Amino acid sequence: MKTKFKLNEKTNLLEAVMPEYHVPPLDDVAEPNLFRDQFSYDEVPKSTFDYPRVPYNMPKEIYITDTTFRDGQQSRAPYTAKQMIYLFKLLHKLGGPNGKIRQTEFFPYSAADRKAVEECMALGYEFPEVTTWIRAVKKDFELVKDMGIKETGILVSCSDYHIFNKLGKTRKQAMDQYLSVVSDALDVGIRPRCHLEDITRADFYGFVVPFVHELIKISEQAKIPVKIRACDTMGYGLPYAGTSLPRNVARLVYALQHHAGVPSELLEWHGHNDFYKAVANASVAWLHGASAVNCSLLGIGERTGNVPLEAMVFEYASLRGGMDGMDPRVITEIAGYYERELGYRIPPMTPFVGRNFNVTKAGIHADGLLKDEEIYNIFDTDKLLNRPVAVAVSNVSGAAGVAYWINTFFKLSEKIDKKDALVASVLNWVTAEYDAGRQTSISDEELVAVVERLAPGRFSS
Repeated sequence: MKTKFKLNEKTNLLEAVMPEYHVPPLDDVAEPNLFRDQFSYDEVPKSTFDYPRVPYNMPKEIYITDTTFRDGQQSRAPYTAKQMIYLFKLLHKLGGPNGKIRQTEFFPYSAADRKAVEECMALGYEFPEVTTWIRAVKKDFELVKDMGIKETGILVSCSDYHIFNKLGKTRKQAMDQYLSVVSDALDVGIRPRCHLEDITRADFYGFVVPFVHELIKISEQAKIPVKIRACDTMGYGLPYAGTSLPRNVARLVYALQHHAGVPSELLEWHGHNDFYKAVANASVAWLHGASAVNCSLLGIGERTGNVPLEAMVFEYASLRGGMDGMDPRVITEIAGYYERELGYRIPPMTPFVGRNFNVTKAGIHADGLLKDEEIYNIFDTDKLLNRPVAVAVSNVSGAAGVAYWINTFFKLSEKIDKKDALVASVLNWVTAEYDAGRQTSISDEELVAVVERLAPGRFSS
């Protein structure tokens, strides 16, 4: 058979189209391949390099999908139906009219989950689309079809750790079972979303490519798209160019397209943060051909959590040059709701949502803020997040910190200088507090009381 070529309209280059016989056959090994050269359980996983590189290949359209009500419920107390509905409305508001938050997924089993699904669907939003995650059994497909769900996630574990050591099957047995389950979904008209669990420890060309190629074939026969979600279940993915499979995120995404035949619009990345690489890996997936990255609000999820959805909102704007209709101020609403209504304590140093995200305590930084806010604030946080830059007054704030706090707290149009007599008096009080053994920052309420005592009525309206 002759090699076929097709003009790539993005690169304007003739590219070889891999004929079917080039797809590697399933390697039905007798013993599991656990990649012990990279994963020795009594050592830190090794980042190995063999140097092949793949080109950037960002899709024309990229977007975010959400797993707050699925993976996000696996590490915290279950949300009530009321809480899920409220957060769903905020996701809709955050994602904007262009569907940049395209879908969210729910469990369909508990009464609270089903009530949330029904009421969220009743809102009539185009985005985010309500989808589910179900067990790989036929009666569950009937369940979600009766609920009016059009797409559901299905677990198809793909590493030998899972196939041999968890399921007790061979690769051929696992593949046959998975294809049968996906066919059941197609038979009832449900779009399957195949969650390729543990792809970053899987034999990519021995199992993943031949399996996904079969999924694409039955999808074409049924004329129903099958979505592929590449799941970095343990956070082993690497964003570095030239690293080896199966950990190289760019090569995984590129090869799912070019070797397994998955179009960008059906390709999704789901990562975990066990090695602090979740956001970087999600960005690499976008850059190399995945249209969707799967996230959860505040990154809440199994173990170390998922890719934080709010992080990818700003990553999108960074890569695309704008928000494309998203309203990032809603992120501050979401964070407030979690702390106020759900009792969730966001670590104070967390980017975009933590209490200390744009707060400075150092006097030298406060002095810079007095002169030009841009010196020590990453962007206009007041405009983009409805969070003005702030100063927390402590033993290292100095006169500049006290002055900046007064100016911002009282919203003064005529700013006072750090040499103002009131600033000196407040700073004397602050110094005395710490000289007496205080260890904590000083609250706004305390400072208001001190200012009112030292300069009664000066800043009252």
